[in-house]
Amino acid sequence: MFNFDPDRFLRIGSGAYDAAVKLGELVQQLVDEGADSLFFMGSGGAGILMQPAAEFMARESAMPCYNVLCAEIVLTGHQALGQNSIVIIPSLSGTTKESIEALQFVKSKGATVITLVGHANTPLAQQADHCLVNFAQDDTSCEMFYLLSLTAVLAAMQARGERSDYAALMAELKALPQQLLKIKQDFEPRAKTLAATIQNDRYHIITGAGAVWPEAYYYGMCILEEMQWIRTRPVHASDFFHGTLELVEKDVSVIVFMGEDETRPISERVVNFAKEHTDRLIVLDTKDVQTEGLSPLLRALLAPAFLATMLERLSAHLEHLRDHPLETRRYYRRVAY
Repeated sequence: MFNFDPDRFLRIGSGAYDAAVKLGELVQQLVDEGADSLFFMGSGGAGILMQPAAEFMARESAMPCYNVLCAEIVLTGHQALGQNSIVIIPSLSGTTKESIEALQFVKSKGATVITLVGHANTPLAQQADHCLVNFAQDDTSCEMFYLLSLTAVLAAMQARGERSDYAALMAELKALPQQLLKIKQDFEPRAKTLAATIQNDRYHIITGAGAVWPEAYYYGMCILEEMQWIRTRPVHASDFFHGTLELVEKDVSVIVFMGEDETRPISERVVNFAKEHTDRLIVLDTKDVQTEGLSPLLRALLAPAFLATMLERLSAHLEHLRDHPLETRRYYRRVAY
């Protein structure tokens, strides 16, 4: 694979699984001790990546679960936040300004704070009640955060007696790094072709529904916009027909992410419309992904991680063809704002 170290990827993925095991044990302990709510609290991309797990728990559990923005909660507060709350704060760098402020705010409310970071000697690692550290970088953080957040909600539901399959699901997830590596290998030829196809595009409409919608939002905002300076219009597939459809015409790029949960028909509707009105439709469907030993439930829940690991390959080729390194920034962490 182009510009890729499989040993490094597997090492980071295995570390993420080990951290997930520890996180699951910790969450179950806190729920057993009386925790009554779970908050995911991130900034930017890290916060977006918590959304699939948070929404799954909100649907499947009677324990309240919220995915809130760090920058907002310190200004607005939250009625459910208190001494029996578990707050999980993800930050790859461990230095995100808004997340540090949120950590200090929620600790003042008596909540138990767990941080998920890539570096130990950082404020978010040192100031949390509990910290799980696994070295990762931008090209591996999506899969790590999807795994950790999913483990947290499954563990909470297991502790509450709302699930009985936690051990079996965690056993399946142990092989996830190898599964993701195989997905990358299989997608590599298409990634190269897609990068050549879209390298000169200046604008994309990106959409999806259900568990994969956050990945559509994330890839548009955090990769194409931040790391490639390409304008995007991320829009939820259910909102596509309430405005954005009017922008679709010949030569307009529409990228549809499709997962495997109950919301799939919402994205299929967009695909059927776009086929009739643009010649620049790209569909990335996780049903095309081959895995071994993963149950239908986990495949549906892991669909955003599948897409993330595929899209990393697209990004690797895109930065090369456009001569625009993914690390290049004009403003982010370079100027005061």
